Amino acid sequence: MKLIDDIKEKARRLNKRIVLPEGTEERTLKAANQVIEERLARIILIGKPEEIVNLADKYKLKNIERAKIIDPTSHDMKDHYINMMVDIRKHKGLTRDEAMKLIENPLYLSVMMIKNDNADGEVAGASNTTGDVLRPALQYVKTREGISVVSGAFIMIHPDTSFGDNGVMVFADCAVHPDPTDKELAEIAVATALTTKSILGIEPRVAMISFSTKGSAKHEMVDKVVNATRIAREMAPDIQIDGELQIDAALIEAIGKKKAPDSKIAGRANVMIFSSLDVGNVAYKLVQRLGKAEAIGPVLQGMAAPINDLSRGCSVSDIVSMVAITATQSA
Repeated sequence: MKLIDDIKEKARRLNKRIVLPEGTEERTLKAANQVIEERLARIILIGKPEEIVNLADKYKLKNIERAKIIDPTSHDMKDHYINMMVDIRKHKGLTRDEAMKLIENPLYLSVMMIKNDNADGEVAGASNTTGDVLRPALQYVKTREGISVVSGAFIMIHPDTSFGDNGVMVFADCAVHPDPTDKELAEIAVATALTTKSILGIEPRVAMISFSTKGSAKHEMVDKVVNATRIAREMAPDIQIDGELQIDAALIEAIGKKKAPDSKIAGRANVMIFSSLDVGNVAYKLVQRLGKAEAIGPVLQGMAAPINDLSRGCSVSDIVSMVAITATQSA
């Protein structure tokens, strides 16, 4: 797929350091081997070195010897990370004894490596829940400046190239936040625009989706989208954002011109921001299943550094793609 090839090429140029905390998980190891072979990133694996080496030998993964392997229970930076953890969370009552236990958890070690600039991004979730992946990230890496909410975007590749940018669109939030406020919805819009720029290299044209177009319906849910549009424009005046727009007005030029003739986004949108997780999740799955679109993600956004969560049913190929995406997010 050309889009993934383009993302991989960008990741190759950036040569970022991506940490994989599930270093002894079979799919993760096989993905790491492929990432190294394709030169998509510099890989850091967390786990007992002897176990990782033995597993690499068992699976015939010759490139793993080129990864950096860190033992979570014994490494040069352990005391430094413990001190950092206590300092960051002392207002929450974190003790040194508690930090000593947490730092041996690969998910906590990964985020402390990122916090200390020893890694550029993290990919996890093949054997851990989303909550377990996000908890240490939110506690220590935290959210991007000006953003208070984490959200999940899907890159949608539709066979009809008249939609979006040659068939490519970005949908959010489809994975994380059930019912954002108007301010949070605005933050999701801005974060998704930044994701679109950094990963895809295309100029975002953001449509704030509603069941109303420019006042055609009155409801508190419409008000939320209208307010979010105003806030998003104030947050990022250099980004093209418009709303409220119905999905057909956002996507189809003839309908956009009819329903919102003064809009520069209507009929040309390539980023769709949905008013709730309910709507976003249903929308991406309908487009994927009935519209035969490829759905890549979710890409977590809003974090101060790129940290991405995998489905526990992910394939080796999924992990490889997510490593490449994470590398491009850290550009």
